[in-house]
This record gives sequence, structure tokens and C-alpha cells, in this order.
Amino acid sequence: MPRESLSFLALEPGMTVVDGTLGGGGHTRLLAQAVGPTGRVIAIDRDPLAIDRGARELAGLPIRFAQANFRDIPEVLDAVGVETVDGVLLDVGLSSDQLADRSRGFSFEADGPLDLRFDPTEGEPAWRLVNRLRPETLADLIYEFGEERYSRRIARRIAAARERQPIESARDFARLVASAIPRQSPPPRIHPATRTFQALRIAVNEELKSLQIALERIPTRLRPGGRLVVISFHSLEDRLVKTAFRSPQTWDCLTRSPREAQPDEVGANSRSRSARLRAAARLA
Repeated sequence: MPRESLSFLALEPGMTVVDGTLGGGGHTRLLAQAVGPTGRVIAIDRDPLAIDRGARELAGLPIRFAQANFRDIPEVLDAVGVETVDGVLLDVGLSSDQLADRSRGFSFEADGPLDLRFDPTEGEPAWRLVNRLRPETLADLIYEFGEERYSRRIARRIAAARERQPIESARDFARLVASAIPRQSPPPRIHPATRTFQALRIAVNEELKSLQIALERIPTRLRPGGRLVVISFHSLEDRLVKTAFRSPQTWDCLTRSPREAQPDEVGANSRSRSARLRAAARLA
């Protein structure tokens, strides 16, 4: 949602803005163009491949790159000598580049390992999680983070399959999950394994915890009047943002209800269909 993001951030030449989720760099480029050569963009991502690619493709623009979790924005700003910023953008979730990387397990058809980590050097890969957790714990995880109503059936199917051989590939796991879900008519719009993959990805990356911490810490480094824009892709994330922006001591909420992608953007990028944007201005 680039148009909406730029509109709510209200950037001007010379300003300093943080892009907490560099990803493919599309938003970052637009932010750099908005603040101009006298401004500065601080681009953060947990994925080292995103940082390397951004440094190559966005060379020459006023951008500083840092491999970090966006919950650590204060530490990143300290490292580059910045006290406060004029805006922060968080486009939370999975990037298209990560989805296209078949070696990391984000795609249902990936023949690589079911990894799902944004930073492959940090934490526990998802395949290890599904092979070691008790079925009851796994079911709770899938239900809590994926809002999957068939979580118990899926967990039982996983437990039975891993007794025969360890679960490793993303493609095999997606087929296993799909086999546990009853057929529906008409067929659902999303792949049957979508919610389970989402749950595992949230768990291995501690996504909700990171977002909660970021929402608590960002106001301390945002100047009065500065804007925070968050784009989320499922209700669990959106609920955290909505709750944070309700604080009358901290935020002037600019979006009473979340903004959605326009039809032309959904037509060009089907993933944007799930996007929900909320924005707020920092109170003095």
C-alpha cells in the first residue's frame, strides 16, 4: 500500500524515517525519494539476504541499512547517532522475495526444508518444531497463531506421520496438512495449509512478541507529531496495532478503521488483498 503509506507518513525533504521491514525495497525506495538527498532512511530487516540485496539495488540513495529486528529500533538508532525520527513504517509479515525463495520453505511447493525463519541464523527451524512438540502443544500453537479450527485434526495427522519418518520438506508438510482438512464446497480461496504455515512462521520468528515490543518502544524515538504506519496481514497483528493506537496519552489515531488496498493494487498483487493499514501521530 505505497500510496496510503506515503500519505499518512506526510514526509518532507530533509526528514529522517525508519523502514522497519525492508523486504524487497519497494517502500524503502519511495521513502528515500520523499525525503530527498538531504533526508535519511534507516532500513531494517531481520533477513540478511534482504539487507544484501537492498544495499546493491538501492545504492546511491540516502539509506542506511541494518540487519536487526524492528523491535530493536532504539538500538539501531543509537548505532547511527539518531535521537528521534519523523516517521516509522512497518510492513509486517512475509515478503514476496522470501515467498519466492524455495530453499527456505515459505512456499507450499518448496522442496527445501520447512525452515520459515526470517533470519536463518537465529532460533529454531519449523521442521524441528513439528517433529518435537507434543500433539496437544502443536494443536494449541496452530489454533492460537493460525486461528485454524481443524488444529486438533492437523496435529494428530502430523504426529502419526512423524512416527513413520521425520517431517522435513515444506511441500510434503503442506500436503500432509491439506489431507487433514475436510473438503469444502466451494473450495476455499486460500490453500488449506495457509493458516498452519502462518502459525509456525509466527512461532519460530516470535512475530507477535516482536510487534508488541516494537509498538511499546517506537514512541520513545518518534518526535512529537511524527507518524507511525503499520501494515498487517492477519487479525492477530491488526489487533495489537489497534489496541496500541487506542492509548490517548501516546497516539492520535489517524485511522478509525483500517485502510485496505485499492482494487488496482489487489489486481497487481493478490497478497495485498489481506493488507490492513493503520496510522497514528505521536502526541507531545
